[in-house]
Amino acid sequence: PFKAKMFAWIFPSSLLFMINQLTYKPFKCSYCNKCYRHKSILRAHIRVHTREKPFKCSVCNKSFAHKSGLNRHLLVHSTEKPFKCNFCNRSFSLKYALYVHIRLHSNEKPYKCSVCSKSFSRKSYLDVHVHVHTNEKPFKCFLCTHSYSLRYSLIMHIRVHSNEKPYKCSVCSKSFSRKSCLNVHRHVHTNEKPFKCSLCRHLRTHSSEKPFKCNYCNMSFNGKFFLKTHVRVHTNEKPFKCTLCSKSFCMNSSLKRHLLVHGHLLTHSSEKPFKCNYCNMSFNGKFPLKNHIRVHTNEKPFKCTICSKSFCLNSSLKRHLLVHSSEKPFKCTICSKSFSQKSSLNTHISIHNDTLQESALDKHSLAHS
Repeated sequence: PFKAKMFAWIFPSSLLFMINQLTYKPFKCSYCNKCYRHKSILRAHIRVHTREKPFKCSVCNKSFAHKSGLNRHLLVHSTEKPFKCNFCNRSFSLKYALYVHIRLHSNEKPYKCSVCSKSFSRKSYLDVHVHVHTNEKPFKCFLCTHSYSLRYSLIMHIRVHSNEKPYKCSVCSKSFSRKSCLNVHRHVHTNEKPFKCSLCRHLRTHSSEKPFKCNYCNMSFNGKFFLKTHVRVHTNEKPFKCTLCSKSFCMNSSLKRHLLVHGHLLTHSSEKPFKCNYCNMSFNGKFPLKNHIRVHTNEKPFKCTICSKSFCLNSSLKRHLLVHSSEKPFKCTICSKSFSQKSSLNTHISIHNDTLQESALDKHSLAHS
């Protein structure tokens, strides 16, 4: 082009000419003033602002702003996994997935928290951790009062309401809401136990070995989890927060014990702070409210694996399962007849009561005749 020839005339040195060819960026973005060397790169960049995604997957209809993104995504649908780990036998469909996996072997954690200096192997893990300090939960469920720090967590939660289970087992057709649950389930069919502990904590319970040392004091532990929990004493990290009084705890078990205090106190008061958004009913606990909301949403998350009948309460499912089994735990004290459900026993007892009343009336009438 004319401009290239002009640069060659102004900068006779081939090195200077190459430098100017690289730094010359005539194509400017009208949204953010960023400049680019090629018009095609500018067009691709503008899609960041317009959110245009012209490259659509023919398998799942997911769209992408760049063709390279679509090409990477297509590997998800194929069984081809060309990127192999040199440390173990695992293979990946994406180069980036392999790169992230290798960090497990190298223990590389490049993403550091600016508040407490804790490091992570993935940026997504750091993003989750940061909410421990901010307690921010921007992703709110429109069906109930739940909020989440991650969009993915909200998507997983919504499946509880919709009963969506997109991950299906190819052997028994059982469906799951999460891919991780499907992966765990698959081992039922293969009898495979791939996760072997190289430093079994159980063996250390019989020995005095405590390889996990605290960097803050001289204490040692026989498990990584116990060390992690102990370190919070030094860092004052309290990730488990009470939604009722904002009190925080370093252990989830401590929070659960604390919540029992709230639950117990509410039984003695007439206070019912948990209000239903669908009707005027109020409840003294979060759990009773959650169960009540299912009346409005018609959500029935507890499904019978034998006849596919669904229930809104786990207790209702348990009662129903007795119909399929020969178990009859509810026994009549008068005639020793047994029943699978308490309601059936109560109906049966009323027959005895009616018979006893009739017998008493007959005796009474005979006495006066």
